[in-house]
Amino acid sequence: KTRQFFMIKIEDKTSASVMKAFDKLREYYGSKWNQIFKSITTDNGSEFADLSDLEQVSKTLVYYAHPYTSC
Repeated sequence: KTRQFFMIKIEDKTSASVMKAFDKLREYYGSKWNQIFKSITTDNGSEFADLSDLEQVSKTLVYYAHPYTSC
């Protein structure tokens, strides 16, 4: 298993800004996106509300972490 951490500065705390950042990543990695990103884990913040759209488009699984849980 390979685990990577990506941090990208976004304009504001909106789901549109988050999706724009993911679109840039998808454009950068192109056809290798699905090989590199098997899943994405986020918290339940409102800025990640549209990630289910990313899951549909890119076939990458999106997981939402439960706050205060360490499993």
